[in-house]
Formats: sequence, C-alpha cells, structure tokens
Amino acid sequence: MIGSLRGKLVDKRPNQVLLDVGGVGYQVQIPLSTFAALGALHDETTLLVHTHVREDQFNLFGFFTAREKHCFELLISASGVGPSLALKILSGMGIEELVPAIRKGDLAQLVRIPGVGRKTAERMVVELRDKLAAVDVREAGKPSTRSQLESDVASALVNLGYDERSVERAVEKARTSGDSDFETLLRTSLHLLGSSAMHKSARAGHGE
Repeated sequence: MIGSLRGKLVDKRPNQVLLDVGGVGYQVQIPLSTFAALGALHDETTLLVHTHVREDQFNLFGFFTAREKHCFELLISASGVGPSLALKILSGMGIEELVPAIRKGDLAQLVRIPGVGRKTAERMVVELRDKLAAVDVREAGKPSTRSQLESDVASALVNLGYDERSVERAVEKARTSGDSDFETLLRTSLHLLGSSAMHKSARAGHGE
C-alpha cells in the first residue's frame, strides 16, 4: 500500500500529476486544491497518497495536506460516493465550506457541486456529519489563528484519539520551538502530549 510519494514533478494537470520517483513514473489523480499548491515542473514534490485497489483497477489519489486526504477518505466511506466523485467534491468546494455544509445539513449548497444530486447530498449528511466533527475548519468571520500545517497536525492528533484542548496546547508549544514540517511538528506535539500525560499521572500519584 502506497502512503506517500516524493519525486520530480514531470507533468501536472488540474486533475492529475506524473511523479518521477527514482526513475519510475507514478500517475496520481488529484483535486484542484492540490493542483493549486504544487510547485513548478521538475520541482521535488511530496504527495500523501490513498491507494484504491479493485479487481481490475489500481489507482493512486494524491493530496498536498493530511486534511485533504482525510476528508477524501471520509467522503468515499459514504454510500454512493466513489473516488472520482470524491475528487470532484473536493475540487468543487473548499474544505472550509464543505465541512460546515455537511455538518449543518445544507443540501442546497451541497447539490451545487457538479455530480452531487440530492440523494447523494442527503447520504453525505447522514453518514458523515458526526465523522467530520474532528475536522478543523475556520468559522466564518473568525480569523485563522493556525497555519495550514498546524491544522493538519492537530487534525491528525485528534483522529488518533487525543483531547482537542490538549492538542491545541501541544501544537502551540511545538510551533514556538520552530518546527516547520509536518513530520517534525507531529513528533514534537506527540512528545509534548506524552509528557503532559505523564505529568498528570505523577501529580495524581502524589495526591495533588
């Protein structure tokens, strides 16, 4: 199972890219949001990958952020939403609009997405409303206090089962240490969360 690819960007189109990874070309389908974030041709690029395997198909779907990939995987878990439609959904509406629309059951907004009919929109709302509770999005009119990277790390930690408030504090502390990539920021935040849990356990043992 391929989880990520890092290689030279040989070709890029709004719906797919070709990555040269050690001399092997991987064709990866992507949403428009990932296309917009890509660098120039021949740049080194890293994509998080969802591998979709069927009896007669082996397709790779790539994403620039962990949050995009997570939303894609939630979308294809809904009845009637396959990988191609999930990409259209992510291309047709940004996550900042999509997640609140599903949470609120805003069918009128969802059916504006090309390929999404009313029945599909209804299934998405019923099946994904609770699952999307852990996906962090900026509220309308509320300024963003975290970068995209920090939001991705926080979302990953919440999905691992950590308390959201503890995650917020850990990511904030990790950010001040100067960590600038996903893996390092995630590792530092996990260390802080572990240290916090050990500290609380020690305090409880001393009867504080």
